[in-house]
Amino acid sequence: MKKLVLFLTIMFMTMSYGQEIKQVPLINVNGEGKVKVAPDQVCISASVETKGNNAKDVKKQNDEKMDAVLKFIKKMNIPTADFKTKQVALNPQYDYEKKKTSYNATQTVEIVVKDLAKYDELMEGLVQQGINRIDKVSFETSKLAQYESEARKLAMKDAKTKAEEYVSVLGQKVGKAFTISDNSQIYRPQPMYAAMRMKEADSMGGAANETLAIGEIEITANVSVSFVLD
Repeated sequence: MKKLVLFLTIMFMTMSYGQEIKQVPLINVNGEGKVKVAPDQVCISASVETKGNNAKDVKKQNDEKMDAVLKFIKKMNIPTADFKTKQVALNPQYDYEKKKTSYNATQTVEIVVKDLAKYDELMEGLVQQGINRIDKVSFETSKLAQYESEARKLAMKDAKTKAEEYVSVLGQKVGKAFTISDNSQIYRPQPMYAAMRMKEADSMGGAANETLAIGEIEITANVSVSFVLD
């Protein structure tokens, strides 16, 4: 019996010892990296919307306008891979007061313009050919992955610099990274300002109104890092 008690005591001590967790001195910091770049392309989402009382006529008018829009886009030498139809819809709309049904036809085209010098002429031409709704104008960079990588590196450097500043006061040094968490969110590039420029001759001689300010794209990365203290 005494041997059994001794055996169980030794086993319990062995298990307890094995379950001990060695405490590692750590410092936890956050780092941020930012990269600002000028956009080199623009994504335009534009629609032709037609309304009427006859579904067939509404669809025909809508198709004719979109056909003219697509021909104009090709005439602007936009590669076929850079524009596509995003939506086609024909919906009835019932007016309860008049007890009458009308129809609304919509077609949306998305265009990626890689030559920003074409922006003004393209936007004006789209409206002239039948586009009556601009859904989105987003200025972007074609090198987003590259700039995201640069931002992450800057974020890590920022985290290490902060850690070194904190522990230098205590006479300690920052060792290897223990854990790293990427807190960056999905980024959708947006310009600081984006507006459609419409050329309208004024009464003093036809000066064009400038309403486009592209601005810069800011790409941000955020990390949380735990460093071992030496």
